[in-house]
Amino acid sequence: MRGLFEGWHLVILLIVVIVLFGAKRLPDAARGVGRSLRILKAEVRDMKDEEPQRPAARAPEAVEGRIVHPVEPEAGQPAPSDQRRDV
Repeated sequence: MRGLFEGWHLVILLIVVIVLFGAKRLPDAARGVGRSLRILKAEVRDMKDEEPQRPAARAPEAVEGRIVHPVEPEAGQPAPSDQRRDV
């Protein structure tokens, strides 16, 4: 399989563009596309400049917690999940 576009693809594309836009409006359309690309490039550059510098990797912060061991309920007692303790 060859590349995506071959020479005759570009010729057909050029003919379709000329038929759609007409030879008189083609330079204006190209100028508009050029302006749009310049604006897009400037906006992307500004976004990259505004992006804050990422700090160096740091150690994860300690998180306070508690370890819960599952307990088998004895016969006739509610399961530990049913018992509520407010700490």
